Amino acid sequence: MLKRTLYFGNPAYLSLSNRQLVIRLPEVEKNATVSAQFKKEHTATRPIEDIGIVIIDHKQITVTAALLSALLDNNCAVITCNGQSLPTGLMLPLDGNTTQSERFKHQIEASQPLKKQLWQQTVKRKIANQATVLSQCTNCETGCMRAWSADVKSGDTGNLEARAAAYYWKSLFGHIEGFVRHREGIPPNNLLNYGYAILRAVVARALVASGLLPTFGIHHRNRYNAYCLADDIMEPYRPFVDKLVFSITQKYSDYSDFSRQIKAELLGIPSLDVKINGKRSPLMTAVSTTTASLYRCYSGESRLIAYPEL
Repeated sequence: MLKRTLYFGNPAYLSLSNRQLVIRLPEVEKNATVSAQFKKEHTATRPIEDIGIVIIDHKQITVTAALLSALLDNNCAVITCNGQSLPTGLMLPLDGNTTQSERFKHQIEASQPLKKQLWQQTVKRKIANQATVLSQCTNCETGCMRAWSADVKSGDTGNLEARAAAYYWKSLFGHIEGFVRHREGIPPNNLLNYGYAILRAVVARALVASGLLPTFGIHHRNRYNAYCLADDIMEPYRPFVDKLVFSITQKYSDYSDFSRQIKAELLGIPSLDVKINGKRSPLMTAVSTTTASLYRCYSGESRLIAYPEL
């Protein structure tokens, strides 16, 4: 079942009752002139088991410890945002799988040649998906991208990922004067950052559910990054976010700020339609397929990661 993404961008009281997330509005709760019946009618609930991601995007949101515990017990990712509505924090459960210690052991003992082969597969699929985005969204030549995807060696020793990225970003958003892909760059970098943060949470959540440590990557090794493996596995999924952001730039004349409509589109990333293993499924479900296949690679049952195609 596809888990729901809940976004909270206004003051709210969030608590737990009977395995339900309870949503109350402060202006109603504090109003002594309204009846108990009125307060009850303005209280909303959502089943905990239906929730996959919770995004908290307001300083005046109160969350109880009991609710946080229940969400994490249900393998829900909780994202907190800063004053600019950009995700800055991510909470995940510590035990997301019943055979976790065994799976940790397989992951930690994975050989370097295996990691290099897995990274080769990752980069190949990422570049191939980027090429498809370019062909669907622009009139740019993609033959070079297809060739680079085919030429990726074990460990991407030729750094074709970077070569493809330079061509890709210049081509995809070439119509936006001065655009360079950079976290602090001009719009639509803000939309890309937001979309990638949601995607990262989806991937990290799936890794935990598959009994894997998001910290130990197959390629990324930043000592200050707690989600190196999530950053590795999300790479072939990034083009799905890119395509969505491109469509937003075509649809809205002003995308420098996060309007309600733009946020709603970005929050739909977990439910984007993707093709994996020859079948269509929501992105969140596809990510779980990918992380499950990754564990099979670590355990020696397989040598191939299941990645999505655009």
